[in-house]
Amino acid sequence: MTLTDPPAAVPGGAPLPGTIPLAHGVSHAFLAHHRICPCGLLDDGSVAVAVEPNSRLSGLDDLAVAYGRPVVTRPHTLEALQILIARTVGGGGRESAARQEPAEGALVSDIRDLANQPPVVRYVNLLLREGYEANASDVHLESTLGGLRARFRIDGVLVPALPPPALLDAAVISRVKLLADLDIAERRRPQDGRILMRLEERDIDIRVSTVPSTLGESVVLRLLDGGRREVALAELGLPAPLLGDVDRLARRPHGMILVTGPTGSGKTTTLYAALRLRDAGREKIITVEDPVEYAVDGITQVAVQRQAGVTFASVLRSILRQDPDVLMVGEMRDAETAELAVQAALTGHVVFSTLHTNDAVGAIPRLIDLGVPPYLVAATLDAVLSQRLVRRTCDRCREPYAPEVIPAEMEVSPGTVFRRGKGCAHCRHTGYRGRVGLFELLLLTGEMRNAIAAGVPAGRLEELAGPGGRATLRQDGWAKAAAGVTTIEEVLRVTQSGS
Repeated sequence: MTLTDPPAAVPGGAPLPGTIPLAHGVSHAFLAHHRICPCGLLDDGSVAVAVEPNSRLSGLDDLAVAYGRPVVTRPHTLEALQILIARTVGGGGRESAARQEPAEGALVSDIRDLANQPPVVRYVNLLLREGYEANASDVHLESTLGGLRARFRIDGVLVPALPPPALLDAAVISRVKLLADLDIAERRRPQDGRILMRLEERDIDIRVSTVPSTLGESVVLRLLDGGRREVALAELGLPAPLLGDVDRLARRPHGMILVTGPTGSGKTTTLYAALRLRDAGREKIITVEDPVEYAVDGITQVAVQRQAGVTFASVLRSILRQDPDVLMVGEMRDAETAELAVQAALTGHVVFSTLHTNDAVGAIPRLIDLGVPPYLVAATLDAVLSQRLVRRTCDRCREPYAPEVIPAEMEVSPGTVFRRGKGCAHCRHTGYRGRVGLFELLLLTGEMRNAIAAGVPAGRLEELAGPGGRATLRQDGWAKAAAGVTTIEEVLRVTQSGS
């Protein structure tokens, strides 16, 4: 006999896989007390019931009466049995719902106990440690048809991680929620929390986000290492001419410099590298971030907390009364934040900030779309640095190769040797280890400022920006691919917009 999907004949809502709805008169507390759980309908019409060695089999007769069918026991471990009980949904109707209420406390207690079992604790600890050691930026736990899947985002790409123990999917998610001080009984609403962990003498700040899905919950843990090594501007991968320009811009006494790119493109790292060129001993430097990703001595760092009403705009309005010299605004997300940042630059402050745009020129219409008058953009904006991150070829398994296709727009010098990683333990057999930036710098000339103030279209701004020999993101990528730093495939992957 084989288990089939739960039958429509059993009253109640749609069940989860491996369970059938509770019949009237059967509660989660009853199942937890007797250590039994209906887990499916057999081909002959009987109900399969999960049991373990310490189950109180006296409850089987009650189950047979409640379902009006004979029952057949199926051996399970205690952990698997508790998972089944936690996943079993109640029967339909107001009467059933009323009878289930007293069981909720017992159910939460069962889930909490299971989440604190040694196999679950060991797995979650090991997963976080492995993610940290692999330099993962995020750990993903995703409910799928085949169970819970774990993945790491390493160098911007998702890769498989250590799989969870069998039949402990719900317990693993509950363990993470317990550590983040979230409601383990709430599976219908998104939740956000925070875990502070100590790994290898380092304090790791882990931001936890949970969202419900049709197959369970999806959990993402963002690993923020506030004690990580500082990255200097020269280490970001800026070409020599751009490095000199950005260094000069970062030391200016006033004005606004923007860094643009998608989420995860290294904008905050670049801004902090620029801030370190300032003299924190002689200047008042304040940052507003969501969240604070780097702890820097001598800089006042403020974290946005939307639930408490602490937004970018409200914090920026307050810190302008703190007599700052240099401001870093994590992101211009709304009109008020953009207006305040521009006003700060206009009144003699240095302002660093970020925007989400595809290229450097796109930052100008974006600011105007946020409500900043064109004449103020022209008066305050000094430069825009657009960037992406590509994976570096692994230096331990790097080898020459001939690309299948060399893009027509790529100028290749005679004797150019392309290189890629063949895969080794050091790079987790990906061929890549670490990342490097691709950059495009737009310096505002007098002609461009006049054009912005006059409200010319973005296409015309692109024309005005082009003649100065400005290298695009993709052109910088071609140079790095030709030098063996990355591959053509990587450049194409992150510059699909054609930049």
